[in-house]
Amino acid sequence: MSDAAHMQRALALAAPGMGVTGANPSVGCVLVKDGATIAEAATQAGGRPHAEEQAVALAGARAQGATAYVTVEPCALRSTGALSCADLLINAGVRRVVVAARDPHPLAGGVGLDRLRRAGIEVEVGLMADEARAQNVAFFSQWDKA
Repeated sequence: MSDAAHMQRALALAAPGMGVTGANPSVGCVLVKDGATIAEAATQAGGRPHAEEQAVALAGARAQGATAYVTVEPCALRSTGALSCADLLINAGVRRVVVAARDPHPLAGGVGLDRLRRAGIEVEVGLMADEARAQNVAFFSQWDKA
């Protein structure tokens, strides 16, 4: 399967969460290794747990060397004090992260991406960004005005 197909799957996973994730966007995450999906998840009702934390937990040690397809930039800070999704992906040993849309928050946008890159992870941003933004239009529009 192609990058686009995996991102389409991540978008499909996120779709049912629209309107039920509180202040958080509805995010889909697909972990792929050696061409096969090893874990997938979506942000749950109320905004927690995040998609990436669930997918990493499901994959366990298999996440080492995998590619993560995520519809919105992995968070770099959690209000709960838990590890951020960027840190979870780093600790899991993923080698590549493909992100549809950058976080629009003026204080958070790009922070997770920078953290991943500093850890030596290959990061690509923009695949199906329009679709991810449309899917979370309320989340993006609140920060696009800021």
